[in-house]
Amino acid sequence: MSIFGRKNTADSDATSSVATAETPGLAALTGEYTIDPSHTTIGFVARHAMVTNVKGSFQEFEGTLHLDGTSPANSTASLDIKMDSLDTGSADRDGHLKSADFFRTDEFPTMTFRSTKAESLGGDDYRITGDLEILGTTRPITIDMEFNGSAKDPFGNERVGFEGKAEILRSDWGLTWNAALETGGVLVSDKIKLNFDISAIRNA
Repeated sequence: MSIFGRKNTADSDATSSVATAETPGLAALTGEYTIDPSHTTIGFVARHAMVTNVKGSFQEFEGTLHLDGTSPANSTASLDIKMDSLDTGSADRDGHLKSADFFRTDEFPTMTFRSTKAESLGGDDYRITGDLEILGTTRPITIDMEFNGSAKDPFGNERVGFEGKAEILRSDWGLTWNAALETGGVLVSDKIKLNFDISAIRNA
């Protein structure tokens, strides 16, 4: 995953692209980072019964970032998510999602993401492409990211923050269970929205 600090609003358009890649302050962010689970949210949204959204998140995961402030395209990201930590606020629904109808968490306990490409979209916006593995199937996804900045917290940790979003079709990973509605349509949407709010700490 790439990185890249907020540009000073006084920067001119003519120099902003150079500053994004070459500013010493950005180069100083180069290094290895560990995602902080206690300040990170990995969530998803699915349409239910064609009329409402059900939101959920994963409570247990670990990940790392290699950030290259001088050459952002060389940055990478890795994420491993424990599927049994899924939480939608309903024990019955969570149990169904972990069952053979959906994630089969007893057989496939982990979902993984490995980045393969990072690119700048201008300003604080970036696009990360990578391989997402669910149920033993690996397919590419694209995540649009916004860099929220960097700071040193009260405990001396150097942190960086991002927000991201992506959309996938769950059927692409073999998640095809559904139920027809009497009024037409299906119980669970094929399209799933993924949301990321990431805080990562620089390794000592």
